Amino acid sequence: MTEPAIGGISPFFIVRDVAAAIAFYGQRLGFAVTYQQPDDEPFFAIVCREGAMILIKSVGEQAVPNSVRHPDARWDAYVHVADPDGLAEEYRGRGALFAVPLGDTEDGLRGFEVEDADGYVLFFGRPRLE
Repeated sequence: MTEPAIGGISPFFIVRDVAAAIAFYGQRLGFAVTYQQPDDEPFFAIVCREGAMILIKSVGEQAVPNSVRHPDARWDAYVHVADPDGLAEEYRGRGALFAVPLGDTEDGLRGFEVEDADGYVLFFGRPRLE
């Protein structure tokens, strides 16, 4: 029997300002808005880049990123990229600031961290090639 396919999984971030989050993910990380509600002052949006999708919503509460909960579990999202070096170079050109610069982690990964305005930390990378 063939198992049903799962197309992906996406983080759902509570943010203070959906329009500001849309601008950050678009300008700094190259994501495009695929949905927002309503159009003029959105309280909910979906941004995508290739297979990565992030849902963002304002609910009148402060965000509680993982880094606030525990310093050893900083990442709110792991985004797998085949070429983290190339993506880091693109993001530098877009003016993105790195919370942790490109490098090899103790966990055997290669990549970098970006923190958004609400404090969510995204790791962009892959397992190191041996």
